[in-house]
Amino acid sequence: MIASARVPATSANVGPGFDALGLALNLANTVTVRAARPAPPLDPMPAAAADAFFRAGRKKPFGFTWTITGDVPQSRGLGSSVTVRLGLLHGLNALAGSPLDADRLYRLCAELEGHPDNAAPAAFGGFTVARPDFSYQRYRLAPSLRFVLLIPDYEVRTADARRVLPKTIPFADAVRSAANAAAVAAAFAARDYPALAGCFDDRLHQPYRAPLIPGLDQMIAAGVKAGAIGGWLSGSGSTVACLTLANPDRVAAALRRACPDRSARTVIAAPDNRGVVTRLRPA
Repeated sequence: MIASARVPATSANVGPGFDALGLALNLANTVTVRAARPAPPLDPMPAAAADAFFRAGRKKPFGFTWTITGDVPQSRGLGSSVTVRLGLLHGLNALAGSPLDADRLYRLCAELEGHPDNAAPAAFGGFTVARPDFSYQRYRLAPSLRFVLLIPDYEVRTADARRVLPKTIPFADAVRSAANAAAVAAAFAARDYPALAGCFDDRLHQPYRAPLIPGLDQMIAAGVKAGAIGGWLSGSGSTVACLTLANPDRVAAALRRACPDRSARTVIAAPDNRGVVTRLRPA
């Protein structure tokens, strides 16, 4: 049998919701897994995912090969590592007779990631609020929403983006970010999208990561001037995301003009409310 898992791209943090807020986009990678003997060697990431699955599912390990295809670029702040980990977990689960449910697979992925902000929307779709204990709340996104993604032609490694974060932040900045994160979550939950205007301002991570993304603030400002409700650094970057209710092409053009990386590209994405989708078929 062959198992395939389609895993959507995700945009995490969504401004002030550091390591907590995330949403799923209709870009996706598909991970295909098939049993194989003898077991081929694996790189560290798939090997760790397989080990976590076999231990949690209490299944005897079996060898497998895997491939990944799709539209989610690597190390651009769109959840590419989650598409690998979650895709492998779902693929192996299907081949093993589905001993684990979707919630347990999500939690395994979040544990492997170290934080749940990408894992939750990838697993369940929509907009999610995830806590450090991996509990989550999930809300559907209106299909009419458009997310304009400015994807530079360079990577930002998550480890590098975390290294620039300060150990302490001013109290006033923490209060401002907490208030904005609550406003973002409330607006998405209520589908009151115009209320998101002005709420994506962050003081926890984005100002400290801005030097890694030349022109970040100018690009977000250009997108808002062109009609976007707001914008943010997607995950740890390098992608910049803007949310709009209308005229996404105009917002995309404004982002390109403001971006100093002339080889950057824009993608206009719709929401994904399905999350991971797994299929099992004969070999």
